[in-house]
Amino acid sequence: MFIALVFLNPIKRWVNYSSGKKGSPELKVLSFNTKAGHMGRDKIQTYLKSQNADVILLQEEGKGYEIEGYQKVNPFGGFTVLTRHKIISQKIIRPQGEDLRIPGVQIDIEVKGRVYRFIDVYLHPFRFEKEMVKLNGDSDANEQKVKDVIKKLIPTFKKHQEQVGLLRESIENSPYPVIVGGDFNSVPNSYEYYHVSEGLEDAFLSSGKGSGTSFHDYKFPIRIDYIFSSKSVHPVSYLVDRSISISDHYPVIAEFAIDSK
Repeated sequence: MFIALVFLNPIKRWVNYSSGKKGSPELKVLSFNTKAGHMGRDKIQTYLKSQNADVILLQEEGKGYEIEGYQKVNPFGGFTVLTRHKIISQKIIRPQGEDLRIPGVQIDIEVKGRVYRFIDVYLHPFRFEKEMVKLNGDSDANEQKVKDVIKKLIPTFKKHQEQVGLLRESIENSPYPVIVGGDFNSVPNSYEYYHVSEGLEDAFLSSGKGSGTSFHDYKFPIRIDYIFSSKSVHPVSYLVDRSISISDHYPVIAEFAIDSK
């Protein structure tokens, strides 16, 4: 029983069965890595419009989308935020020096009389090719593949450590409740997951059902897309939308109950 309790939460970060909605949804947030629209920009545009979300956080999206009734914020290539509400401020979460690998952007948005800080995240990718993670019966070839994977892992983990530190500054310095969403290129139970989500609530863990798998290009379960929120913002539902396949990621959608002024 003790062992089961120790491993319960780590397992639930991959596969979870909550009791369903825990309140009335008042704020809908959609996060989606669009793969730069390579699988069909028109399809993505139609899908985003159909969701009627309050805030849309897009990654790997340089051009953005024009949706009637939405303001678009595109402060840096790779990130686009769309919202039906009033934008108070925006900022690029920028590393020091000449490093152009931006881990995210922060947008402060007023919703129903209260301001929230939304952070759109895209951590540096590992850039694995499918063949690199596909083992076969050749032990020598498989050993070399493992070595090649490790060579890519170490420098990327170091880069993630820096990027996570910048994200934590944005979270901890926020005068407003925070909602963080995006492509973390990191699985649950990782350094990135634990440190970014510290003090926050994982919407999938709180209100999700079934598998949290959000990246489907490798044909085996990987959860690397998340939506976290301050404790004062209560997740009431969470969905990995597998009804469409217009990117190598599935959109993730969370609804929240919020307190108006």
